[in-house]
Amino acid sequence: MRDSFGREISYMRISITDRCNLRCHYCMPQKGIELAPAEEILAFEEIVLVCQAAAELGVRDFKITGGEPLVRPGCPELVGMIKKIPGVRQVTLTTNGFFLERYLDKLLENGLDAVNISLDTLNEKLYQQITGFDVLPAVKAGIGYALKKRLKVKINSVLQRGIHDREWMSLAELAKDVPADVRFIEMMPIGLGKKYQGVSGEEVLLNLKEKYPGIKPDETFHGNGPAVYYRIPGFSGSIGFISAVHGQFCGSCNRIRLTAKGELKPCLCYGSSVDIKEIVRNPVYANGEEKREELKNAVREAISRKPERHCFATEEQITEGRQMVQIGG
Repeated sequence: MRDSFGREISYMRISITDRCNLRCHYCMPQKGIELAPAEEILAFEEIVLVCQAAAELGVRDFKITGGEPLVRPGCPELVGMIKKIPGVRQVTLTTNGFFLERYLDKLLENGLDAVNISLDTLNEKLYQQITGFDVLPAVKAGIGYALKKRLKVKINSVLQRGIHDREWMSLAELAKDVPADVRFIEMMPIGLGKKYQGVSGEEVLLNLKEKYPGIKPDETFHGNGPAVYYRIPGFSGSIGFISAVHGQFCGSCNRIRLTAKGELKPCLCYGSSVDIKEIVRNPVYANGEEKREELKNAVREAISRKPERHCFATEEQITEGRQMVQIGG
């Protein structure tokens, strides 16, 4: 299905929880957030109904996110439930990596296609400063196990000025010996992210060009998102950049988001959403077909509301007031 600007919407990010075992200071307050009551969170069966409706409209790729999705029991089984929907091409997962080694075998049994792992530094002291916990060895073990299992791995890093803005070199070199893509994501001015100054993708790329003069664009297909990739000679993996603020890629945006509480968000930086929880839980519909048609209408409405572009560069125009963990990473 295409939106009002002619963009084909084929990708949905699904937050299944607002819980997280870490406290990354640009994502969640150190004391946590007011968590949504369990009854307000969509059940897996309800999520599947939304995915079925979206798939009938041409959404082919789904990413499970949180919070931290692996803190919710049954996450691997949800991957399998979505993977079985007719028309679904790919189901992937974004995680902080702490629980990955524990659950990876079950995720793979259910058909997981790829994993994105958040990792901002390889320095244990800095990692604890950023996340609030000394668990970097467990995250590294999860990455290593995913690579051992030959799962497609992407490592997502958000650099912060004055905190760990020099970590780009050690992070990039993760892609030297293993076939993992390392992506540098610009800090988005959502929630606590407004308090921190990020590092632009352009700055990181200039640094990499200085250190690796042979770096060149990588035009091969890497996935569903907006990252621009480069290849360093001799490296097994590629280096990617998601420059949401300085390199606006709205013209090729192909996604909508489903929050854990059942809101379809057309764009990350605006508060506008379409409530689908009322539809999936409404007993008035006579049968499943009628409910699915209403869900399809809701997905159509969310897609039709997609704005031409975000407004991250003009913070006063941002209308989304929640923390990133409440929206879905």
